[in-house]
Amino acid sequence: MTRGLGGHSPANVSHHLEGIDFPASKQDLIRQARDNGAGDDVLEVIEAMPEGQYASMADVMVGYGDADNEGGRERDDGGRFREEREGGRFRRTP
Repeated sequence: MTRGLGGHSPANVSHHLEGIDFPASKQDLIRQARDNGAGDDVLEVIEAMPEGQYASMADVMVGYGDADNEGGRERDDGGRFREEREGGRFRRTP
């Protein structure tokens, strides 16, 4: 059984990003996934990820998790959404 946004696992997303050079923008991720034959559903997962530079596949997986968690934003204690970035990279807030 697959888990995650759109029924796709993180492994499926990373499979379609094979060969990407880092750092990479979200547009670079989309381009690489298309070049690797990703379907619309995988592309939708990547498109739902936050904008910014991804320094590694680990950063991509954080972005995937953020997209899977309420459209790329985390809830703060008041039920509002927040997104923090540090130095152009994504950082989860505690």
